[in-house]
Amino acid sequence: MLNWLIRRRLAAFERKFDYDAGYVRDILDADVRGALAFNKFQAMARYRRDVPAEAAMAAGIVATMHEDCGPCTQLGVTTAERGGVDPGQIRAVATGDERAMSDATRLGYRFAKATLAHAPEADALRAAIVARWGRRAAVSLAFAIAAGRVYPTVKYALGHGKTCRRVTVGGTVTPVLKRAA
Repeated sequence: MLNWLIRRRLAAFERKFDYDAGYVRDILDADVRGALAFNKFQAMARYRRDVPAEAAMAAGIVATMHEDCGPCTQLGVTTAERGGVDPGQIRAVATGDERAMSDATRLGYRFAKATLAHAPEADALRAAIVARWGRRAAVSLAFAIAAGRVYPTVKYALGHGKTCRRVTVGGTVTPVLKRAA
């Protein structure tokens, strides 16, 4: 019964987002407890407090692009669009066009890039985030970066990863910066 319910929810998610969640079905086929454990990660992935949506989007998409998973990047784009983020900001992140980014988008973008690179400038960017939005915003962006990496990593480890070349943003096919971080 639990397998049936999980499969039904996965199918609904796939239809809603035009996304192949076959890797989750592989987890479910291997171990229901594994699928339930993987699902618990969603709470962290959805956490967003005190930070603008465009900054969180930028951090998450930069991290996902860093892991080079096209379907995951497209899912992040689609989710951001449905969450009301301006497609121009999403496109700017996907292409690495910092001039087109708002201040909030640019801060999330640069923070994610510096964090992923373990660069010293991450400290100054984190301080700017805390000064501007507070400590929960820094936690939110840290979680967005971590979540942006987990899904592609699991997908690639299970043989489902697909390289990222382009995404559709606001109905327009957009080539992506090959490596955003």
